[in-house]
Amino acid sequence: MSEIPAKATESEDPSGGARAKAASALAADAAHGLADGPGESATHGDAMWQSSPPGSIYDYIRVASFSIGPDGLVDQWSLRAEQIFGIPADRAVGMDPIDAFVDPDLRERGQRKMAEILDGREWTGVVPFRMPDPVPGGGRGEQGLAEVYVMPTRSLDGEKAAVCIVVDVRTLRSIETDLAASQAIFGQSPFGFLLIDPDLRVRRANQRFASIFGGSPDDHRGKGVHDYLPRSEADRVSATLRRVLQTGDSITDMHVTGFVPGSDERRHWSINLYRVHSGTGRPIGIAWLGTDITARRAAAREAAAARRNLALLNDAGARIGNSLDLETTARELLDVVVPGFCDLATVDLYQGLLAGDETPPGLADGSAELRRVAFSSAVSDAPFAGAGAPVAVGAVHHFPFNSPCADALRTARPQTIPGEEGGLVQSTLAVPMVAHDTVVGLAQFSRTKGSEPFGDRDRDLAVELAARAAVCIDNARLYRREHERALILQRSLLPPGDPVASGLDIACRYLPGNASTGRPSEVGGDWFDVIELPGHRTALVVGDVMGRGLRAAVAMGELRTAVRTLALLDLEPAEVLSALDEIARGLGTPGGVQQATRAARRPREADLSEVYLATCVYAVYDSVTRRCTFANAGHLPPVLVEPGEPALMLDVPPGMPLGVGGEPFEEVEVDLPEGALLALYTDGLVESRDHPLDEGLNAFVGALTDPSAPLEDVCDHVLNTLDSHHGEDDIALLMARVQGLPADSVGDWTLPREPRSVGRAREYARGQLLSWDLEPLVDTTELLVSELVTNALRYGEGEIRLRLLLDRTLVCEVWDAGLVQPRRRRARDTDEGGRGLQLVGLLSAAWGSRRTPRGKTVWFELPLPDGDTALADPAEALLSLF
Repeated sequence: MSEIPAKATESEDPSGGARAKAASALAADAAHGLADGPGESATHGDAMWQSSPPGSIYDYIRVASFSIGPDGLVDQWSLRAEQIFGIPADRAVGMDPIDAFVDPDLRERGQRKMAEILDGREWTGVVPFRMPDPVPGGGRGEQGLAEVYVMPTRSLDGEKAAVCIVVDVRTLRSIETDLAASQAIFGQSPFGFLLIDPDLRVRRANQRFASIFGGSPDDHRGKGVHDYLPRSEADRVSATLRRVLQTGDSITDMHVTGFVPGSDERRHWSINLYRVHSGTGRPIGIAWLGTDITARRAAAREAAAARRNLALLNDAGARIGNSLDLETTARELLDVVVPGFCDLATVDLYQGLLAGDETPPGLADGSAELRRVAFSSAVSDAPFAGAGAPVAVGAVHHFPFNSPCADALRTARPQTIPGEEGGLVQSTLAVPMVAHDTVVGLAQFSRTKGSEPFGDRDRDLAVELAARAAVCIDNARLYRREHERALILQRSLLPPGDPVASGLDIACRYLPGNASTGRPSEVGGDWFDVIELPGHRTALVVGDVMGRGLRAAVAMGELRTAVRTLALLDLEPAEVLSALDEIARGLGTPGGVQQATRAARRPREADLSEVYLATCVYAVYDSVTRRCTFANAGHLPPVLVEPGEPALMLDVPPGMPLGVGGEPFEEVEVDLPEGALLALYTDGLVESRDHPLDEGLNAFVGALTDPSAPLEDVCDHVLNTLDSHHGEDDIALLMARVQGLPADSVGDWTLPREPRSVGRAREYARGQLLSWDLEPLVDTTELLVSELVTNALRYGEGEIRLRLLLDRTLVCEVWDAGLVQPRRRRARDTDEGGRGLQLVGLLSAAWGSRRTPRGKTVWFELPLPDGDTALADPAEALLSLF
């Protein structure tokens, strides 16, 4: 309860009657603690007394009062005095205050002061006192310090008395400290500080707030939030203030946007709100603590933009250039920038560069033709019309010479193009795509109206993104060019068209790696070949150089050329592979196989030489005997399907791959029945990362179920069946169905070693040709047969064998046991002989000799009369020799 003391003042009445009556009444009220509840009133005589509301200053100060009678003793004692001094009224009344509360050494002075007070003098001062022990005889009580205001008065009898108002000095000092601290915090705070009353009006503002919004702190008293903020923002803040006042929940870091007087710059503040209470807990308002975060917001936006740009660049590095395809790389760029960086984007590349030209005409002045390879939109598939009419993807166009896009291409510098009036696009960045100091195209990034306009940071980011994409596109362009060249080289090394062979029906397939998966194919080292040999024999070759790329393709070409050269020498299959092994060992060394052998002896130099390894199957089929001889250098075994029998893999010793060296190769001879199917292949057909080799081989063998079907259909069936097993590596598949020469197409005679055998040979040849209805070839054949048989008699050994073979051409072979190979030489005019082989060379389509296990064979070949090659006249050929 609040005490309401009355202060006696001197009046014009000398007797002081009015003052005495007022003082007596006040003292009486104070002594009895007359204080009503909040909002209540009481009537005492003619005076109306209104109590202070809860939380008044008296609740903090704790003012007490008592009165002293004419005898200097306490005659009235208030309830607050009981609280401060701890002495009940029944004990206090009648006590001498000097003896009760003043230390003994100050009592004499205290008595003098009391006398002066009772004599009519007011006195104010600080008095140390001790409170009596609540238990009599208990000793000295607690020491205290009181500020005392003593007012002389008179009792109802007119005697001199006094009214004393006492305040605990310790409480006053605490209040002074709290006020000083509050004033320092409020006034010296670097933040805008407001105290808002329950009516949402400013009750008090500090200097910081006034320095921002102008005027002095007192000028802001009575204002509301609508005086400082825009209407919509002020309504939001007002609703928040009411909620804080009603619930008592604090608000932390609420962002408020507005303007300061005299500036059009939008400012941002962070506001903290909490409800303020009085000492009794009554809400008396809201504390507003505001911090200007405009610079912080700007820095945060800059940091967010930097993080976004870094994330965009990181995304670009991860997503652009994953494929070596021009169009795909351009689309990857647009996938990164739309919609994260812009709303619309296009990529145009020089048409000449796409076509493989190094320097297309008009490249320097920006007028060369371009092809739009990619377009992306995040605005409902809106067309891109940033510069002129829309251009469809895939269309070839060019920019006008004086357009910003052409200028960007000429100068290799980005250009900003404003949007058209009334159009969708706000602005466009035309950024040239520069790779290795070469402009390969133009990227355009556009933002629609309503989006944030492009800034310098966006311009730099666009240049960086375009440069990264340009490098990837240029790499893709170079790869495409080199890849096409490698494919041309690779295709040029494979047999053209459908190979044909005597006594064989041939079908083949070649698929570059990844061709079946839809990805760009990569050249490799797989190859196959069909080589016609003398005597209606055929060499079938399938090989695989280990590795990928142009290096493997070149090595394959060298080995294929070597195989064809060795085949023309008519060497046995094992000898061919042995020679190929030597060649493969020398491919990686400029000095050939000898230099490679020396380098292998020196480990340091061996590391510098490239190693070329290859596998190969070489088979020679004789259409007369239907016998095939195989030799294998580390390759997968051939598969044979005989009529009415299941397919099986031939047991051909694999040997070591070509390039390893040091190991001989073995040969295996297999008799092939009529209609048998022989399949040679590379590992790409049966092997993959996801399937073991045995599974692929079994699937391949299982796919050869109908060998009588057309070979083309058999090849397609195998590829379709093994679709899950191939696609990662090159695939070479060579199939041959045996169709041997009929017995009536072969003429075979043995001649004794005597001069008359020459005449018999002519007779045998004439009779055989007439039975074959080849009369136009009789004269030429007789002449050439006599020459070969004569040479066999003169330079050969043992008995002589004559054989005529009829297929697509006529082949004549003369066998003997001699090892000396015939050598063609030019005879002098005076020589009587030495012109036989020259005559054979003039009259035949081809001729040659080869070694056999028992000697040698000399042969010549003549085209059939209905063929495209005209026969030479023997008479003219003879005359040409002289």
